[in-house]
Amino acid sequence: MNNPLLEDSILPQFSKIKPEHVEPAINSLLADARSIVAQHLQATTEYTWENLIEPIENIEDKLNKAWSPVSHLNSVVNTDELRDAYNACLPKLSAYSTEMGQNKALFNAYQQIAESDNYSSLDTAQQKIITNALRDFRLSGIDLDTDKQQRYKQISQELSRLSSKYEENLLDATNAWNKHITDPELLAGLPETALTLAKQTAKSQNKDGWVITLQFPSYMAVMTYADNRELRKEHYTAFATRASEQGPNAGQWDNSQIMEDTLALRHEKAQLLGFDNYAELSLATKMANKPEDVTGFLEDLADKSWRHARKDLSELRKFAREQYGISALQAWDMGYFSEKMRQHFYQLSQEQVKTYFPSTHVIPGLFSVVEKLYGLKIIETSDFDSWHPDVRLFQIKDKDDQIRGQFYLDLYAREKKRGGAWMDDCVGRKKSAGNIQIPVAYLTCNFTPPTGKDPALLTHDEVLTLFHEFGHGLQHMLTQVNHLGVSGINGVEWDAVELPSQFMENWCWEKEALALISGHYQTGEKLPDDLFQKMLNAKNFQAGMLMVRQLEFSLFDFKMHQQYDPVKGGQIYKTLNQIREQVAVIHPPEFNRFAHSFSHIFAGGYAAGYYSYKWAEVLSSDAYSLFEENGIFDQTTGKSFLHNILEKGGSQDAMQLFIAFRGREPKIDALLRHNGIAA
Repeated sequence: MNNPLLEDSILPQFSKIKPEHVEPAINSLLADARSIVAQHLQATTEYTWENLIEPIENIEDKLNKAWSPVSHLNSVVNTDELRDAYNACLPKLSAYSTEMGQNKALFNAYQQIAESDNYSSLDTAQQKIITNALRDFRLSGIDLDTDKQQRYKQISQELSRLSSKYEENLLDATNAWNKHITDPELLAGLPETALTLAKQTAKSQNKDGWVITLQFPSYMAVMTYADNRELRKEHYTAFATRASEQGPNAGQWDNSQIMEDTLALRHEKAQLLGFDNYAELSLATKMANKPEDVTGFLEDLADKSWRHARKDLSELRKFAREQYGISALQAWDMGYFSEKMRQHFYQLSQEQVKTYFPSTHVIPGLFSVVEKLYGLKIIETSDFDSWHPDVRLFQIKDKDDQIRGQFYLDLYAREKKRGGAWMDDCVGRKKSAGNIQIPVAYLTCNFTPPTGKDPALLTHDEVLTLFHEFGHGLQHMLTQVNHLGVSGINGVEWDAVELPSQFMENWCWEKEALALISGHYQTGEKLPDDLFQKMLNAKNFQAGMLMVRQLEFSLFDFKMHQQYDPVKGGQIYKTLNQIREQVAVIHPPEFNRFAHSFSHIFAGGYAAGYYSYKWAEVLSSDAYSLFEENGIFDQTTGKSFLHNILEKGGSQDAMQLFIAFRGREPKIDALLRHNGIAA
């Protein structure tokens, strides 16, 4: 059959990809990859980049370009048939990856290239790929005996399966709950945009009235604005118990055993490879050298932020008591009274702010910011194959009109789409036969969709999210490295990967940039000075509470992996409660099952690495402070960031690249200052 996944097209043919294409395509490409590796290993005894590494990189690129749209479709238009096809391929891909990592002949060939006279004539990126590969061979169990290698392979396959199942349970549990409301009194306090969305949802289900769901835009609106405390409690309970043994769908999509099994297998894998625990294994590919570096960094930040967080909570409790007579704040009250307090003290309403951030202004404004910083143009393309009518495609061009990259933009929440926001790699940059393969990215969010005839109105937090993901996209698309292993985000240490994304968020707080990205959705009026001043005044509202919450997640993730004991099991909530005693100021109710939906660490790449957000925030804040010194659109500084960080990918160590840009190692001062916390 004609298989769109095997056709050599510049962009994926989404509308042609059917579940029945997936397995045959992946089987065929895996067979080709195995054959090419064997063929090139047997063809000579004198290995070079050209006769070994390049042909392997080419066939694995074909495999990646077939798998990428499948994996993406599974996340954004999930169906049972696609899910089955996706899951059928996971063990095959895992087996191939492990097989290559444990291929002694391949390892010896890489070793030979590294020790050859030709090595010094390779460029920096090629040398880094070989260095990384030799490290990764060891992390794949190249030094293990046959039985242990076999066990490593089984563990890798099972971890891949568990990760996928965890994500599926979370998606199904999120989609399963909704509440049909016919009494408008119940929805008192909700802004017009949220009511319109709830009405649209009801209409799509052929119901009168309103339907609220666990999709993030719906959930956040209820938690922030619904006056009915019982409704907030019901909604919170459903959200906080997703995919667990608690709550309205208790036990139906329960991630409990998946989490236990995942932690046990990660620990076993780490010990097989000679590490004490999975936290140590995780750091083998990161900037931080040892676990103490991470825990010391997080605990130091917690120490600096804790008093600030206590003060935030005390002020919120006092406000709720004095203004609303609520003496005991519950988890489902926090967002609601925080918003009331923000309006009271700063006269700042998130709903008012939203009216100045329609997607029709924010997106072109974001592109203008990038143009001013890096001299790039972003142009929309209308003729392309898509997976949903909301999706848009853009090209990034440089001053010479050369295409540097392309990206898909899929902004709005919908059913069958995984929650959260992310950037993913569709096509990576590489050079072969004199041609440059242009990088392509997916930029996916879950914002409130347009309602009626109005454009989508973004909260300022959503604007920050869009800039964040675009920062990841820029690192993927603007790379000038021609070798796939370290182009774009490939090969970048995981605790530095958030640097370009968090860095981009800073422009959302600058008057000069806001003039580009704001415009009232009805009048086009720019964000007024008085409203901007209120936003600035409120910028660090509850910053202490927000900081310790992130530190709670980071320490929980790291210590759970570091302290794992096979005899005692995961002790997931015991560890979480211990961390809360240490750093948190808010303690959620007993039934809260946060870990059951913590997909960053159980289904994403952040296991024993969630600390990366804070680690990289030190880098991004410090990098941005140079723009604060030189001017936020200073082109010399912009070009330096482009050349030293965005274009270099993983071709050099992140610390070397940071020093090349900043002129010194990073300091924590800017992070604390940006968060309104004294150093």
